[in-house]
Amino acid sequence: MAKPKKTPRPKAETPKGFRDYFGAEVTQRAEMLRRIAGVYHRYGFDALESSAVETVEALGKFLPDVDRPNEGVFAWQEDAEADKPGDWLALRYDLTAPLARVYAQHQNDLPKPYRRYAMGPVWRNEKPGPGRFRQFYQCDADTVGAPSVAADAEICAMLADCLEEVGIPRGDYVIRVNNRKVLNGVLDLVFGFDAVSEDKMLSAVYDSETRKDEILRAIDKFDKFGSEGVALLLTGGRKDESGDFTKGVGLDTHQADLVLSFLESRGASNAATISNLKNLLGGAIRGLDGVSELEHIVHLLEAGEYFEDRIVIDPSVVRGLGYYTGPVYEAELTFDIQDEKGRTRNFGSVAGGGRYDDLVKRFTGQEVPATGISIGVDRLLAALHAKGRMQTREDGPVVVTVMDRDRMADYQAMVAELRQAGIRAEVYLGNPRNFGNQLKYADRRGSPVAVIEGGDEKARGVIQIKDLILGAKIAESATLEEWKDRPSQFEVPCDQLVARVRDILKQHGLAGGEAGQ
Repeated sequence: MAKPKKTPRPKAETPKGFRDYFGAEVTQRAEMLRRIAGVYHRYGFDALESSAVETVEALGKFLPDVDRPNEGVFAWQEDAEADKPGDWLALRYDLTAPLARVYAQHQNDLPKPYRRYAMGPVWRNEKPGPGRFRQFYQCDADTVGAPSVAADAEICAMLADCLEEVGIPRGDYVIRVNNRKVLNGVLDLVFGFDAVSEDKMLSAVYDSETRKDEILRAIDKFDKFGSEGVALLLTGGRKDESGDFTKGVGLDTHQADLVLSFLESRGASNAATISNLKNLLGGAIRGLDGVSELEHIVHLLEAGEYFEDRIVIDPSVVRGLGYYTGPVYEAELTFDIQDEKGRTRNFGSVAGGGRYDDLVKRFTGQEVPATGISIGVDRLLAALHAKGRMQTREDGPVVVTVMDRDRMADYQAMVAELRQAGIRAEVYLGNPRNFGNQLKYADRRGSPVAVIEGGDEKARGVIQIKDLILGAKIAESATLEEWKDRPSQFEVPCDQLVARVRDILKQHGLAGGEAGQ
């Protein structure tokens, strides 16, 4: 009789494109979200937590690939094998499309304009790469129901405040602003609709809406490929270093030059850029309307003292998503970092957004103006780590060691006293037989202090406190005299436990050492 086959053990590995987050990473993200939420709240935005799952129908044409619902997003069909299969559902790929559904569903109960912020993970079923994951956090703020570009100016100012709040100083970032209407005006020129009526422009529709999207995708590569690369993508096509060929849009040289002139029209100041755009657009009606909006945004920002050292007009910003209808903006970090291969490169974009006046219309049939921003939290954290502004290890808890397992209640009383004083603390819960292993555990946890009480200390009403941070420094470089002058372990009466631990934490600038806790 053949032996039954053993069931293979599952591989203990994260799925491709996903990752696990530990200790300091989770804590740092939570702190960053708290800081950003504080800025959003200060600007008058309310929190919203919407469903992580939406119907594919609700996401609509803004899916990465609507013809294949499981492409670009993680999607599944309810009761797929039933006689009457259910809806296609998908994990949200951003926080904007769900907002459109929420507003349409609850609009009678919401204030107008509705100002909301949302934070949480989103999922994209796309090819992962270095630093590019299929699950990541976004941190959004949007205003729905405000047609004035004053709402866009406010979003840009708020984004600048958020970056500075989390530790990105002025000089290390720039917020670049453009307007899709200006781009549409350029495309009017490209396809020969200069100064014609809206009806005629709509009837031609640039050969097809698909061709417009192709142009958008090409010029969105401007930062990556530069003028020469985009020129190839707009005309015949581009071959990359590996030999892969990307088919071009098929514009002629004159048409491509018009688009490149637009992308390269940024001047030495916002005023110069606006002047360049006016000259380029001539009588293109929609484009000039967009330039007027940019002028108004600059005026409002300058009134709030947000100048060109933080926010600039940059025609090369187009944003890839198809639902933008007006101003668009992108926050770029301007400093250089070393990539995983040791090459120097610019860190790049950490946030983006814009106006999307047609998104809610899909549900209501009526145009509802909206504008907003999305901050890539994981990108921001990576930037702060790259600049050395984030510690890679979380401060661990005070560890109360166990010298006698029969006295666990005494140790629990100690740790409770520390916790009630606002100090992070834990009792060692492993095998206490080897005291050295307890100190190794405390070191691995990044613990600043170990508390020790054996039978002798208990009888005398004292405890031993070991400053683990100082002990590590002494082990590295201190002289015998320095060690005697400030020993890393000392004895104190039991009733001084909290006060002396707090002193050590305060000396090292750690949480729990604040006066008055």
